[in-house]
Amino acid sequence: MGLNGALLQIISHGFIGAALFFLAGTTYDRIRLVYLDEMGGIAIPMPKIFTMFSSFSMASLALPGMSGFVVLIDSEHFFLDLDYGYLPSYNKGELLNFVYYIYFCRLDILSILYSYPILF
Repeated sequence: MGLNGALLQIISHGFIGAALFFLAGTTYDRIRLVYLDEMGGIAIPMPKIFTMFSSFSMASLALPGMSGFVVLIDSEHFFLDLDYGYLPSYNKGELLNFVYYIYFCRLDILSILYSYPILF
């Protein structure tokens, strides 16, 4: 069970990682900026790329309905079978990953809202 989860993780990470790097390169080609604070948000100038970037980021977080979720469930079954107490530390890592994603989405979305004060 754990080996299946590891194999699925390798495949899922490869596809999702490649898609995220492709979207980062596309964003750089269109905006020619590297730092998030200089961009001022990408949701308004490039809504399709922002939507794809957000969905692939959520897939990387292993949210339900995405490819990483199957890997997460498969891996958790393996850790529950071991009964060594690895699962709480594994779940803390998933929580920190989600907080990290929300922090950067907040930077991007709030920079959009602050640059267009008419939306408030």
